[in-house]
Amino acid sequence: MAQRRRHKSKKRAIAPLKSAVATLGAIGARGDAVAELAGVRIYVPYGAPGDEARIDYWGERGAIAELLQESAQRAAPPCPLFGACGGCALQHLKQDYYRDLKRGFVISALAREGFNADIVAPLVACEAASRRRARFAVRRHGGRVTLGFNERMSSRIVDVARCSVLDPALDAAMERLRVLAAAAPDSWRGFDLMVTLADNGLDVSFVDGDAGEDVSGAEIMALSDAARAAGVLRISINDAPLVAFGAPAVAFGGTPVTLPPAGFLQASREGEAALTASVVSVLGRARRIVDLFSGCGTFTLPLAANAAVDAFDSDANAIAALDAASRNPSLAHPVRAERRNLFERPLSAPELKPFDAAVFDPPRAGARAQAGHLAQSAIPVVIGVSCNPASFARDAATLRAGGYVLKQVTPVDQFVYSPHVELVGVFMKG
Repeated sequence: MAQRRRHKSKKRAIAPLKSAVATLGAIGARGDAVAELAGVRIYVPYGAPGDEARIDYWGERGAIAELLQESAQRAAPPCPLFGACGGCALQHLKQDYYRDLKRGFVISALAREGFNADIVAPLVACEAASRRRARFAVRRHGGRVTLGFNERMSSRIVDVARCSVLDPALDAAMERLRVLAAAAPDSWRGFDLMVTLADNGLDVSFVDGDAGEDVSGAEIMALSDAARAAGVLRISINDAPLVAFGAPAVAFGGTPVTLPPAGFLQASREGEAALTASVVSVLGRARRIVDLFSGCGTFTLPLAANAAVDAFDSDANAIAALDAASRNPSLAHPVRAERRNLFERPLSAPELKPFDAAVFDPPRAGARAQAGHLAQSAIPVVIGVSCNPASFARDAATLRAGGYVLKQVTPVDQFVYSPHVELVGVFMKG
């Protein structure tokens, strides 16, 4: 939700500002409505299909200057900061249209690779107030702390006191997090605060910007005292633990895992439960499974209730956390966790031969190299999990070329009110 800072670059020429009246069309995959003006597509945030609006635009970017006629698909946004805060893009849409839109993002991405819409199941909806991870942008000036999210495509921070998409326990902690941010060293004028709601409390990392610069012993003590007062389990600086009053933990399939600082976690418990249920229901009869891009074991550990699982990921801290969890005597079957960069050294078809099922859950860029080797394998069933329909569709086409049939794709709306959508796809060797 917070915008990453970028290195300064050469200034580019800014297109002159223009204005026109337009009827807005469909909403694209980034959440912007599209207007056609003189053959040019203009992308307009916070628009709805059928809106008639006066828009200001420059190049291909636009903004609603005046809404002349509202679309029938509009609804009152639940958050008073919607339209200023860039954390959400789609709060202004009626629920039926919104859910069809999210499913439509998946259908469109798959259609570009030649897959039919009828394999896409209905959207699995999650409650809006469910996000358990957030990245807050922070600025400190003259004793005042601004903590919130960036405006859309801007470095300006919108100060946020409450947030309607956060898990209630995380939302209720925002004032305490503001006090914690204020306790940072005076030299830290700007940074991000990455916050994870673990099963047993809050895990906080100060990252980017000025975080970590010129920290004295007294300043570390001040941060430690503020974290204790805020009820935070652990604080880290740029992913390096600074102080811990407890180990932030989550349970996957009933097995507790100690999270590494800023470790990956599905955005909501509800979303994770839906994804896990889909994966486990398909692979319940498998006896040896390979989990590619496993992270800390979101799917590895639930699958270990019925099968032996080999897990691979490039993140050393995630693999260490999974390896430690795998030693839990309550696990019914063995788990082996190995660090391996699957982008540079994917598992080959011969290495995949011992497995009767595979799961892959890569970052947004997808699993191009690993999908190529999976396509050459003889594994009977493969499940792909993705937060990017476009890269998933590309990898699905690779698997199809190797003889796999994409049987079903289930979209899961755990990124509520954003244009992002998670999905689970089931492949069977033809």
